[in-house]
Amino acid sequence: MRYPIRRLGVALAAGALLVTAGCSSSGDSGGGSGEPPKMDAATSVGDGEGQLNLIAWPGYAENGSNDPAVDWVTPFEEQTGCQVNIKIGNTSDEMVQLMRTGQYDGVSASGDATLRLIYAGDVAPVNTDLVPNYATVVPFLKDKPWNSVNGQMYGVPHGWGANILMYNADVVTEAPDSWGAVFPGAPDVKGKVTAYDSPIYIADAALYLSKTKPELGINDPYSLTAEQLDAAAELLKQQKENIGEYWSDYTKQVQAFESGTSVIGTSWQVIANTIEADGKVNIATVLPNEGSTGWSDTWMLAADAAHPNCMYKWMDYIISPEANAQVAEYFGEAPAQTKSCDLTADKAHCETYHATDEEYAAQIHYWTTPQTKCVDGSGDNCTSYDEWVSKWQEIKG
Repeated sequence: MRYPIRRLGVALAAGALLVTAGCSSSGDSGGGSGEPPKMDAATSVGDGEGQLNLIAWPGYAENGSNDPAVDWVTPFEEQTGCQVNIKIGNTSDEMVQLMRTGQYDGVSASGDATLRLIYAGDVAPVNTDLVPNYATVVPFLKDKPWNSVNGQMYGVPHGWGANILMYNADVVTEAPDSWGAVFPGAPDVKGKVTAYDSPIYIADAALYLSKTKPELGINDPYSLTAEQLDAAAELLKQQKENIGEYWSDYTKQVQAFESGTSVIGTSWQVIANTIEADGKVNIATVLPNEGSTGWSDTWMLAADAAHPNCMYKWMDYIISPEANAQVAEYFGEAPAQTKSCDLTADKAHCETYHATDEEYAAQIHYWTTPQTKCVDGSGDNCTSYDEWVSKWQEIKG
């Protein structure tokens, strides 16, 4: 089986794919309790303006410069006349700051950035009727708390994945089925537990507590009161005693598992596939019985885009069956487009990534930017992303 590991060759900066950096500048969370600024969505798409300036995760907008055989940008340019300029964003925080320069038309934002951009007025509502390929995007990615507000979409889903529990089956011989293996867990492999290096990882602890300590009243891992946030932070401080390293660059997690310095921790399916393909370690994965956190990326339109028509054309193109299949396979994720599964070179790709598996997807709590206005609609007494950032710094010391 050919695994989608080509993105390992994409040059990455210090941050990781799909990740919020371990620290964040304050004041950028858009974490208030108000409503997004009033903006009208477009009612039509006209001729392209001839140019498109994008902020994208590495591997999301390949134009052949990294690998001549990997290019879905050039066909878009030829079809639309929109010449694409790509700025790589290496963290969600970096993408938020770049969008606020006003120099870009759109961004491939993860759920730990989307609400920051929406509530700050950095991105515009999107009329999905003007994006024909949106009709066949998997329903479980539409109108969700991380990509919409009050039923209004602020972009189009691109791809998604779960944060799974991965372990070295030769070392962890009793197969775990719970996040209790790492919260706080794993005293037998103290110093070889690994965890995700981001404030959004607090949600993983909150999810576990929602199942094991119902008296805390946690209903949504991204909607935490101050007391609930403190409880999650305390659990993570206990876990820190067993942590060998926190990871953000997934290539380093591959190296850590293959060298034996890490033997259990949160991971992504593409990392497991890469290690399995290398054949150096007997790796195993599980989606624990508590469920998991995960990510779903969204292409978003800048509120003051200089080239909005080209951006609408890009949003429709990138979720077209062929383009979305290419991105998902190259990057190592589930495509958002249902019709892409027939077009991947690896015919088992969608099965491996559970692309259209609604039951599997329902077990995932996708990254959503914490807001003081609770994202689950429970009230206005939740903690903001800035508070999570401060708490994460405290956890890590």
